[in-house]
Amino acid sequence: MSDRKNGTKTGRDEKGRFGPGNPGKPKGARHKATIAAMALLDGEAEAITRQCIQQALGGDTTALRLCLERIVPARKDVPLPEGVDLGGELSRDIDAIIRAVAGGVITPSEADALAKILESKRKIIELTEIEERLCALEAHLEKMK
Repeated sequence: MSDRKNGTKTGRDEKGRFGPGNPGKPKGARHKATIAAMALLDGEAEAITRQCIQQALGGDTTALRLCLERIVPARKDVPLPEGVDLGGELSRDIDAIIRAVAGGVITPSEADALAKILESKRKIIELTEIEERLCALEAHLEKMK
């Protein structure tokens, strides 16, 4: 389809909307700045990497952090460790989470995620109890009629 203004093919219809699919940049397309940076680094990447490692070994904390970020990826979600059972009462479950954090079994952010799950569980239990009580009241009112 041609563009409304200059007649060139753009992938848009007569109303200016894109058709089905993704007419964006082709895979592997690079920005001009990326191409320029790659040209500057061409053949120098190994020397730069070696310099960064030398600076890290020399005590440069920024270089050390950069090297470690490349070696050890950021921690992803992990399954609940063995020994942390969250299938009981809510108060016991939250105590288990606190003990796991204190013992270094899970991180505080993992504990926060687990606490949010327990909060959802609490809300479900609460709604279930309210629904049961409401049904009992409705049944009682039906008997009284």
